[in-house]
Amino acid sequence: MSNSHDAAACATCPVSNTAQVRKLGAQLGRWDYTIALAGNPNTGKSTIFNTLTGLRQHTGNWSGKTVVRAEGGYTYQGSQYRLVDLPGTYSLLSTSVDEEVARDFVLFGQPDATIVVTDATRLERNLSLVLQILAITERVVVAVNLMDEAKRHGMSVDVRRLSRDLGVPVVPMAARQGEGVAELLSMVAQVASGAYQTKPYVLPLQDAAIEAAIANLEPQIRARFPQLPNTRWVALRLLEGDASIMRAVADGTLGDVRKGLAVAPILLQEATS
Repeated sequence: MSNSHDAAACATCPVSNTAQVRKLGAQLGRWDYTIALAGNPNTGKSTIFNTLTGLRQHTGNWSGKTVVRAEGGYTYQGSQYRLVDLPGTYSLLSTSVDEEVARDFVLFGQPDATIVVTDATRLERNLSLVLQILAITERVVVAVNLMDEAKRHGMSVDVRRLSRDLGVPVVPMAARQGEGVAELLSMVAQVASGAYQTKPYVLPLQDAAIEAAIANLEPQIRARFPQLPNTRWVALRLLEGDASIMRAVADGTLGDVRKGLAVAPILLQEATS
């Protein structure tokens, strides 16, 4: 999972030298907050994951899936954080196993915050996933990575305006150089603890008939599955014909999905550097 170049890079990056952060890697036994790490493929998500957790993580498969699962941990300002690396995906529409795994963890795993890593050079394409995640959870931090590449190509990103438009914190980063890591840690801590109150932008449906159907479905879903954190999103997925959600509702397992997400450490293999 690692090589000597990665080890050297992590040893010199700023997050390794700050007294506020200690990488726990696979040694994490308990945690105060669970953080999901999502993003499109090739956005530098793995670099951020390794930068925060070090080169020793728990690896294994998601419960009942062939998709690889990786998680690690770090401490920041006295709190312990469990970081779960979700499969790289372009959407959460459940057209693949990767998408289903990522979607289920964001919704049913109820992470205290979700970091969505985007590529500054392909931001418009990446924002589709950001908006889909904002429709599920309001506890989001957007990391605009590869800012150095964008600058090299004469591109710029108005981070403040993007944050204002999305209603969540947006952090510019060049993760390979360690730039923006301290700011990301701070924003994640604030969102996870509730100190930063987000006001996420959600795409309006602009269809009275669909809104009426959602209003009719929500109380029925809530009555059958009282533990669901977002019945509106589930109702919308049912109306759109999401096969996996429809099956889970039909067989009564929708409320049990979260149980399969808390994989005990004993079931995970520790990867060594």
